Amino acid sequence: MKKLVGIVSLLAILLVVLPGPLYKWGIVELGTAFTGIRFGVYAGAAALILLIVQLIFMRKNTHWPMAGISAIFAVIAIALPLSLMNKAKSVPPIHDISTDVVAPPPFVKIAELRADAPNPIEYSGAETAAAQLKAYPELVTLKYANSKNDVFIAAKEVVNQLGWELVNADASQGIIEATDTTAWFGFKDDVVIRIKSLETVTLVDIRSKSRVGKSDLGKNAQRINDFIKQINQSLSAI
Repeated sequence: MKKLVGIVSLLAILLVVLPGPLYKWGIVELGTAFTGIRFGVYAGAAALILLIVQLIFMRKNTHWPMAGISAIFAVIAIALPLSLMNKAKSVPPIHDISTDVVAPPPFVKIAELRADAPNPIEYSGAETAAAQLKAYPELVTLKYANSKNDVFIAAKEVVNQLGWELVNADASQGIIEATDTTAWFGFKDDVVIRIKSLETVTLVDIRSKSRVGKSDLGKNAQRINDFIKQINQSLSAI
């Protein structure tokens, strides 16, 4: 029994953890990856049931270190996907976030990179804007007393600090474009930053949009907040 519990719990953790890298490396399709995770949850639940049976009826033969490791694997295999599901339920099912929902910054160079992406480059519209304003009311156009050039330099440096792949930096147009790749599944989300002067202030808008998926699990909003935090720190030091 203890060997069976160990095998099932190991299978469970592998079915949950491996689909991300396998999809990222192009070995499996996204649907297959998600199916693997679902079966990993089932395997995790089965491992826990088997472990409980073992502890009740075969307690004397239980190898406690192995039982502990099996329990940890099984719990992780169940908890990780469930936590993602709970996260998905806590945020709106949108994947296009912008500090300006009326006139979002358009993608320029990145448009070519998204040619085959399931999610088009066009902004998702009024329904998405309404959902965003309700969920992330703090995301608004940024205003700085710094010059446009100083803000552009700071924004470009923040892109580097955050580890995004710089695609386009046009100071004359006040446009910076970059791509951020998620760690687990390797999903690519694109970012465009628009910087322009208006009288005595410099306005900054940032938009982050996923190439794949209906819901971004709040990742795009988090990415924008990370950018805002970093650029505020950078510009406050000038």
